[in-house]
Amino acid sequence: MSIEDYTGGSPQNSDVLVVTTNDVPGHDVKQVFGEVFGLTVRSRHLGAQLGAGLKSVLGGELKGLTKTLVQTRGEAMERLVEAARARGANAVLGMRYDVTTAQDSGTEICAYGTAVVIAPTA
Repeated sequence: MSIEDYTGGSPQNSDVLVVTTNDVPGHDVKQVFGEVFGLTVRSRHLGAQLGAGLKSVLGGELKGLTKTLVQTRGEAMERLVEAARARGANAVLGMRYDVTTAQDSGTEICAYGTAVVIAPTA
């Protein structure tokens, strides 16, 4: 498995910059659209749950679940970028993830931040 299987983030060639900071050095915020988010809920299939249970007894990383979580975070990020783009934003500031268990049926992942238009400082 490659590093891409266990890492994430927004694509480098995206037209919407997503950062966890509240500003972008060398850029001014020209317009604020407000909060945007991308949400997804993913359930685990029975095989994954059984494998995770066995692995928890033996110890070690749950690689299948790690890969699924990375994919799910990526899906939430894609939806966040789509929401920002739909409002006319070219950046999302202060991006965060929120992860919760959804009634023992799956994992809810929400990527959220502030949609803005930024421009290089004059």
